[in-house]
Amino acid sequence: MSHVSGRHFLQIPGPSPVPDRVLRAMSAQVIDHRGPEFAELGLKALSAVKTIFKTEQHVVIYPASGTGAWEAALANVLQEGDRVLMYETGHFATLWKKMAEKLGVDAEFIGGDWRSGADANQIEQRLRGDAQHQIKAVCVVHNETSTGSVSPIADVRRAMDAAGHPALLMVDTISGLGSIDFRFDEWGVDVAVSGSQKGLMLPPGISFNAVGHKALEMSRTGGMRRSYWDWQDMVDINAKGYFPYTPATNMLYGLVDAVDMMLEEGLDTIFARHQRHAAATRAAVRAWDLEVLCNHQGHESGVLTAVLMPAGQSADHLRAEALKHYNISLGSGLSKVADKVFRIGHLGDINDLTLIGALAGVELALEKAGVAHSKGGVGVAMQHLADNVAPGIAA
Repeated sequence: MSHVSGRHFLQIPGPSPVPDRVLRAMSAQVIDHRGPEFAELGLKALSAVKTIFKTEQHVVIYPASGTGAWEAALANVLQEGDRVLMYETGHFATLWKKMAEKLGVDAEFIGGDWRSGADANQIEQRLRGDAQHQIKAVCVVHNETSTGSVSPIADVRRAMDAAGHPALLMVDTISGLGSIDFRFDEWGVDVAVSGSQKGLMLPPGISFNAVGHKALEMSRTGGMRRSYWDWQDMVDINAKGYFPYTPATNMLYGLVDAVDMMLEEGLDTIFARHQRHAAATRAAVRAWDLEVLCNHQGHESGVLTAVLMPAGQSADHLRAEALKHYNISLGSGLSKVADKVFRIGHLGDINDLTLIGALAGVELALEKAGVAHSKGGVGVAMQHLADNVAPGIAA
């Protein structure tokens, strides 16, 4: 292969680019995961990730992808035959439902059009109809990575409380955590699932369950037969900074440094940065006379923007041309929107120049691929950023 000059623009909605500082932290020599030095690292990592979940409760760290943490969340509190209520926000909500069904759980879907987050009112109505409390959990995807839509988790909790229903609230915030606001304790979430490779700016490899008191108590006597995923085995030994099996040591070094970086910038500043970049991206898309997939105002994601292609045009062809000619990777459309949508990731360690470079790559690729569009989207995005100056940047 020939050398391609310049940096590759990784603009998929995760994995996100890993900052050099985090890469350096992960390059440390492996240490004894049963020794005192590791206990210090383990306690730091467990404490650090709690600050990002905004919780004082337990967070379990698995050497696994987010899919593993999905299974852990279900297996610790549900039994075969239990009913759960899920909301169809997109591809990943659908995959979580399929996993639940494979585990023997009766997963009921509230249908969605893949263009918005979950509707809390529909969830409340369904729970009010469950007088016998057969529904054991409500499972919602916080940021649906396939569609660029966000579900209002605080509204879902209020809907559950208004219905007077005792079901657990289980949330997938794999792509939301660290990029858009998430408040485990304040929002009354019982179980949350996340992963390392999105807003936390790490490579894939570790995943998380934040576990509330109610869910932890249920897991002590209930749930499915399990071993590797058992919360109790983790919680008991985590108290001393250790893990019941070999942990991803160097990922934990990276996690500690990544959280340090995030706290130095400030979580509210990070969330505002993501929303600002998302709004600039949507402005560019509309200036190109293309359509943003999420069409519910207030549900648009700060993590990514999914863009609908004009009828008869191939999103995969556009993505291939973008990579070939401009060294930029864009996210693909998944399942129902395969080849109909491309996704622009704007999460993690990026700034205004990164975003404008990425949008320039998209505009160039639209021209190269012969996609019908209006020119000037990059200029519109630049003006949006100039008109909406980020805190700490002189106007």
